[in-house]
Amino acid sequence: MALHREIGPMPDSIIFADTGDELPATLRHLDWLESEIGRQTNGQIAVHRVSAGRRLSDDIRARAEGRLKPRQDGRPGRFVAAPFFTANGGQGRRQCTREFKIEPLTKKQRELLGYKARQRIPAGSCEVWIGISTDEVVRAGAAFDRWIVNRFPLLEERMSRTDCAAWLRQNGYPIPPKSACVFCPYRCDSEWRWLKENDPDAWKEAIEIDRMIRATPGMRHAEYLHASRRPLEDVDLSTAEERGQGWLLECDGGCGL
Repeated sequence: MALHREIGPMPDSIIFADTGDELPATLRHLDWLESEIGRQTNGQIAVHRVSAGRRLSDDIRARAEGRLKPRQDGRPGRFVAAPFFTANGGQGRRQCTREFKIEPLTKKQRELLGYKARQRIPAGSCEVWIGISTDEVVRAGAAFDRWIVNRFPLLEERMSRTDCAAWLRQNGYPIPPKSACVFCPYRCDSEWRWLKENDPDAWKEAIEIDRMIRATPGMRHAEYLHASRRPLEDVDLSTAEERGQGWLLECDGGCGL
């Protein structure tokens, strides 16, 4: 939309935090997006890919196998919690977003501004655009750091995901897949089903991670990727129609009348 001069001013840089566990489809779309931005701006807007330097999936494997590096005081190695569903009806803390997304992004923003670690940055030095739509307005909030001002252009334009898809189609652009880790527990059944049917390697990895988070020694409560708190491979992901429940619309407030 910025390239079409529908929102502004033109951003100086674009940053993508790669967790290392994204779907291949997401990375393919990012490749296309980077090429398109370069073509339309003659390479004047840089697209940066940043990371935490490791993958959460590797941490999960290390934890399950007892390979987490011990802390200096001898305590067990630190593990970044993810919002997996627990057998006692709870859900883990969502530390993964901050450590694998927000912190790498903030580090790059500081670098682009020309400031070193722990060097004081004046308040409001960096305006950050975040693509939160009206469907997830509860996620919009102020930045953790005073020198960053968060802006939400899609909310300013009152655009939902459906509106975004319509804009992309109208302008001849592909619809991007949802960006999320292969084993993200915030997937709904239709998204798990899509993964199973369209990316068997990713589905296999999700099954492996799901098993692994329950095979970790010393866990107080078993963890699951699916909200039903059942092994992912045992969850019925069929549609209501396939289960003989008639025509039901899944979302967007649809009503089959």
